[in-house]
Amino acid sequence: MLNAGVLAIVSGLVAQALKVALELLFRRRWRPRLFFRNGGMPSSHTATVVTLAALVGHDVGVGDPIFSLVLVFALYVVLEATGLRQEVGHQARLLNHLVDELRRTHHLDAQGLREFVGHTWAEVAGGAACGLAFAWLVV
Repeated sequence: MLNAGVLAIVSGLVAQALKVALELLFRRRWRPRLFFRNGGMPSSHTATVVTLAALVGHDVGVGDPIFSLVLVFALYVVLEATGLRQEVGHQARLLNHLVDELRRTHHLDAQGLREFVGHTWAEVAGGAACGLAFAWLVV
């Protein structure tokens, strides 16, 4: 079996590819650039760390201190994606609204900020499902 870290990265890439596939399936739009974007369904960050945790737990056992370290890391990544990055997206939306107003009144030439940064809990759950499914398939 390949290294758990390598498989976790592959899992994240598969989740990124799923974003493109889901967009095509449900919205009938071909948007390959979604592969390179953050945010959206499923969370590739979550898929990556869930695969890593599942494979490390399988390899060394859930009682091993290394599994504890990987689990804490995974929880941090998931909470950061839903908390801090979600908040950054809200702030970007507000700033973009203000910039739009300034463009109309002061001829401001500024680019907008990316608003789609973090993940919802549903996107995280989708990423966790992808990560677990991937780990199950490779074990």
